[in-house]
Amino acid sequence: MIRVVLADDQSLVRAGFRMLLDSADGIEVVGEAEHGGEAVALARGLRPDVVLMDLRMPEIDGLTAIGRIAADPALAAVRVVVLTTYTEDEDVYRALRAGAAGFLVKDIEPADLLRAVRVVAAGESLLAPAVTRAVIEGFVARRPDPAPAAARDAAGPLRVLTGREREVVRLVGRGLSNEEIAGELAVSPLTAKTHVSRAMGKLGVRDRVRLVVLAYESGLVTPGSGRS
Repeated sequence: MIRVVLADDQSLVRAGFRMLLDSADGIEVVGEAEHGGEAVALARGLRPDVVLMDLRMPEIDGLTAIGRIAADPALAAVRVVVLTTYTEDEDVYRALRAGAAGFLVKDIEPADLLRAVRVVAAGESLLAPAVTRAVIEGFVARRPDPAPAAARDAAGPLRVLTGREREVVRLVGRGLSNEEIAGELAVSPLTAKTHVSRAMGKLGVRDRVRLVVLAYESGLVTPGSGRS
């Protein structure tokens, strides 16, 4: 059973999502939160598989709540998915940087919502990879950063990686799966997965979304060079 917490300050939104999720096989809504503080408390108390998190809530917003969940080692298995109305919102990008596993627009089709919850609960990260990368690309491209890519890479967090691990992060940033990375590097899918896991461990990130963000911010991948 996939256990879900809903965090949104609008009761009608929560009711609609609860009705849809509870009617699906293998999914159960175990808690609802009206603001980010409640969402963090429910995550700590219930240890759900997935938290569907609105960003704009009173008292403690969703962005702050995502950061708190991501920073808590005891909640490493809790996956947070942003619920948003506008994908062009800079807060979506900030949420991905803070540790969200992906994002969904609130008018998503019911079947797509259920599929997304199952994908995230299974440990996958990139929901609609092209859209997720488009959000990252948009904000990285507009960010003032006069330092050349090589300088950012040498001074940034990726310096702890081996050359092969850095190449793997670049391929993750381009949107390749483990199987596709294996094909590019002429290694087995298991070896590719191991490289990805080691890179995530060294960088202290919990999923591939953060690897994509780091790949762009370090200059390993530049806007427009990812997979279309």
